[in-house]
Amino acid sequence: MFSTSTQDLYITYVDRMQKIADIRYAAAVLEWDQETYLPPKGATARSRQLASLSEIAHEWLIAPDLGDLMQELMQRGDLQEDERRNVELSLEDFNKQKKFSPAFIRRLSEASSRSFHSWIQARAANSFAIFKDDLHQLVDLKKEEAEMAGYEGHPYNALLDNFEKGCTTTLLDHVFGTIRIPLKDILDRIALRPQVDDSFLHKHFPRNLQWNFGLDIIRQLGFDFSAGRQDISEHPFTTSFNARDVRITTRIDENNFNHMTWSCIHETGHALYEQGLPPQYYGLPLGEFASLSIHESQSRLWENNVGRSLAWWRTVYPRLQAIFPQPFGGVSAELFYDAINKVAPSLIRTEADEVSYHFHVMIRYELEKRLIDGSLDVGDIPRWWKENYAAWLGVDVPDDKHGCLQDVHWSHGSFGYFPTYSLGSFYAAQFYETAENQDVNINRSIQDGNTNPLLDWLRNNIHRHGRRYTSEQLCQIATGKGLDIQHFLDYLLKKYVIIYDF
Repeated sequence: MFSTSTQDLYITYVDRMQKIADIRYAAAVLEWDQETYLPPKGATARSRQLASLSEIAHEWLIAPDLGDLMQELMQRGDLQEDERRNVELSLEDFNKQKKFSPAFIRRLSEASSRSFHSWIQARAANSFAIFKDDLHQLVDLKKEEAEMAGYEGHPYNALLDNFEKGCTTTLLDHVFGTIRIPLKDILDRIALRPQVDDSFLHKHFPRNLQWNFGLDIIRQLGFDFSAGRQDISEHPFTTSFNARDVRITTRIDENNFNHMTWSCIHETGHALYEQGLPPQYYGLPLGEFASLSIHESQSRLWENNVGRSLAWWRTVYPRLQAIFPQPFGGVSAELFYDAINKVAPSLIRTEADEVSYHFHVMIRYELEKRLIDGSLDVGDIPRWWKENYAAWLGVDVPDDKHGCLQDVHWSHGSFGYFPTYSLGSFYAAQFYETAENQDVNINRSIQDGNTNPLLDWLRNNIHRHGRRYTSEQLCQIATGKGLDIQHFLDYLLKKYVIIYDF
């Protein structure tokens, strides 16, 4: 059996968990390569490699002797607080994951890899039909996963719990039901006002100049390039192999300044969180992020609360004008600020303004619920998508690439992810307002182009806790209360009443 020394038992537990992390992060490296540099003919073998690593990691995670080890540790009364929390959360993961067989995990991994490559092909051909069969198989697997995991109420709850512990359709229906009317009211009021001019954001911006500017911005925000890098991908993303190796990607459109700039800032927000997690807890829960909504709160906070603020651009904008004198030379910082905050319903979620953005999320949320409960068939997605974009945002979807093929998430099997984008925005507004109230130097420093005080606040109040708390517990600790959507609505009104004068 096991040693009678609690510390010896704990050391064994840590070693086991870190070896599992080694396998998972090795798979993550292959996934990163798959989305950045993998040659097309390598796709089939890569699917097999990822499936094998996923299967091995899962087998190790659900090994009965590991479960026995953690049960034994939980019965000990002499674990330190952090040690007990690590074991408690790992045991929770063990009990959840042992519901899934290694064979199922392999099938899911293989299907996800195939789906990613067929999604790439479908986008290139602008044809959902190329993606449909692989997506249909993934949806069936996610339904199977929900049944294996078990759930109360809606089967989608089992998938939501993968990204946001304890999140349910009941909670999200309430949140979205509460925010929908105020957001629509702001949209309607803005629609009655003269539209801001953003034409200068759609001039020609040479690729290499955009790339270099993006690297400069990332570095200024605090990203540690000795512990990470940036590359190009079809869909911008962040991945981490440990707190000292965090990768981000962006995409560049030479005729649209928005694409690269805000994907860089958004992904940097994710990366700063990963680089701020406690490195001494590699492979353990306290070295992992709290939840996807908290992760999104970090990206949305940097992208919007900082990256779309006039205070920050007052210092950064002169550098931008020097790099791109033709499009920006005669444009004031105030006009640039108005343009980057333009509100206009559009087709693409990642390019959406802060008001209409959440209708993009709500459409995806409703669609995923219907796919999982069987009330919508995969083949009906393009039609349903067009109907709901017309109804909710008043825009006509011209084709699949600008419609239901725009997001990479489904090809990864990430059903239940999208709602965390909106929850993250709501948390971000609350965190940012609290930070400003607690430290007056934050706003002053941002006006000087220095975001270090804000990053320090986030490191101390969010990042260092790892996965110790749930989203709501962390929000309570950081701000003194649970999630309050009014902070987000107040933030929007304060900004757009001035820009649109309503």
